[in-house]
Amino acid sequence: MNVFLVGPMGSGKSAVGRQLAQRLALEYIDSDAEIEASTGVDIAYIFEREGEAGFRSREAEVIDAISRRDRVLVSTGGGAVLDAGTRERLRTRGRVVYLRTSVDQQLARTRRSNDRPLLNNDDPRGTLERLFEQRAPLYTEVAEIVVDTDGRKVKSVVDQICHRLGVEGLEP
Repeated sequence: MNVFLVGPMGSGKSAVGRQLAQRLALEYIDSDAEIEASTGVDIAYIFEREGEAGFRSREAEVIDAISRRDRVLVSTGGGAVLDAGTRERLRTRGRVVYLRTSVDQQLARTRRSNDRPLLNNDDPRGTLERLFEQRAPLYTEVAEIVVDTDGRKVKSVVDQICHRLGVEGLEP
């Protein structure tokens, strides 16, 4: 079984992903970390040098490669769903969980972060609202399971996902 987490930045994909992978005895992979490891530079540098299109191309390649592996839990970048091929690969190679969160929660969770290239502007709220409008339908389209994360502890979200996956009994 493979599990793929999708959702906007600040939805909890990394924190939930690490705990969920441990609970399900799956290898945890963060697609952004894989991109950084394969290129030797951070995401912000790729955005600066290649723009968003260059980053998205790299992201699609990395997700294609890691989604072919067995027994992985992958936290995808917030914009990974923009690529139709990536959505199809995720849907056909595992169970897709959308971690849904509000723009207010995203702002609270990302306000101290300097490594979010799309938020390096004078209107992060407006940016998050635009991204939500564009991406929310794609998250919903690709996801088999939708879980709200606003104001919830990671363990509570993990428990709900396990229940929805039908695998409650795998707790260590």
